[in-house]
Amino acid sequence: MERKNMWEHYTEEQERELEELAVRYRKCLDQSKTERECVTLSIAMAEEKGYQNLEDCIREGVTLKAGDKVYAQYMKKTLALFHIGTKPLTEGMNILGAHVDSPRLDVKQNPLYEDTQMAYLDTHYYGGVKKYQWVTIPLAIHGVVVKKDGTVVPVVIGEKEDDPVFVISDLLIHLSQDQLEKKARIVIEGEGLDLLVGTKPVKNADKDEKEKVRAWVVRYLKEAYDIEEEDFLSAELEIVPSGKSRDCGFDRSMIMAYGQDDKVCAYTSLVAMLETDKIDKTACCLLVDKEEIGSVGATGAHSLFFENTVAEMLLKMGIDSFVQTRLTMSRSKMLSSDVSAGVDPLFVSVNDKKNAAYLGNGIVFNKYTGSRGKSGSNDASAEYVAQVRTVMDNANIHYQTAELGRVDQGGGGTIAYILGNYNMDVIDAGIAVLNMHAPMEIVSKVDVYETYQAYKAFLKDA
Repeated sequence: MERKNMWEHYTEEQERELEELAVRYRKCLDQSKTERECVTLSIAMAEEKGYQNLEDCIREGVTLKAGDKVYAQYMKKTLALFHIGTKPLTEGMNILGAHVDSPRLDVKQNPLYEDTQMAYLDTHYYGGVKKYQWVTIPLAIHGVVVKKDGTVVPVVIGEKEDDPVFVISDLLIHLSQDQLEKKARIVIEGEGLDLLVGTKPVKNADKDEKEKVRAWVVRYLKEAYDIEEEDFLSAELEIVPSGKSRDCGFDRSMIMAYGQDDKVCAYTSLVAMLETDKIDKTACCLLVDKEEIGSVGATGAHSLFFENTVAEMLLKMGIDSFVQTRLTMSRSKMLSSDVSAGVDPLFVSVNDKKNAAYLGNGIVFNKYTGSRGKSGSNDASAEYVAQVRTVMDNANIHYQTAELGRVDQGGGGTIAYILGNYNMDVIDAGIAVLNMHAPMEIVSKVDVYETYQAYKAFLKDA
């Protein structure tokens, strides 16, 4: 099949529109490097568009009706937005589902220590990472510390121009003979990803104070944030690359940033949802956590949050039925809004080039993902793929189809199969990415724009 580079076909007006979208997207990327930040920002954007908290509607006894816009969040890490259509909710929803967590380093619960007059925070990597990519780059700390009295202390250090940054050191090349003989997966060990946070000893220390650099850090945390060392026990602190997203290339045709897997699909899904109006079938945007570690836990796609929220909405419509809740789910259709691996000509051998995703060629549909013999895959039905094709063609959306690399090369998964367990139609649909899971990932602006348009078409016409 012919592949089209959309830059060759866009008008000047379309290029202006996609550039405006890219600017807004980059701004949101810079404000939401963690799942908590992403959900907080998404709620603010939704409320500006008239969305109400479902909990408030329940408390006030509001009966939901066509045209209402509501959202529900859980643990400030997962979010579901609903725009109720004119058709009964029991006839199903059109759902865009993305995840807002990204590979990173998490600070351990007992992290602070001193070694050789240097203070460190011990970390545990989260998700699939090439550990050697995280050394010698400027890093920032994002997250929250919750004190015993329930006070939540937000922490963001390393993003402002006058902020300090942090780093994980690496061995100098002159002494790396043994290190360079190791395989890439162990050249940097997981327990070696410790964050250097200080070298300055505290003055006027107690006589028995041996770790004076560590003591300086403890005093700083107390003075700057009013937190004790033991408060690390109830903290969620994430180590992410420091700095803003950037245009990439002489032509500024790409965006380079941390966390685009999967915030690029989360953002385009959210904006498509917020800009969709006058719909027949209820539209939904689901943003979940924990996809990078198996979609587990209370905030992952495997949790009952989404099903329970749909049940609560039905209850507010006068329908109190477990069966109707499950039937509503099974009658729904979903795009699993997740990224795909873009072809990199420097590593082309890992792809089947005729079944691969290319930057600049529009939204990517993966009928199935998984590994090797489709293990862990959703595998959308041929009938549903045909329906999606019809929606895209009617809206003049440019799309491509792909697999995640050569059959025996590796693979991966998304949340598609989890929602597929409800018997709903689901297919993966997202954006081609270079450097996936690296500290800095790359997407094409034209793919961001085309995907945003595709998501709007799906919510309206699927």
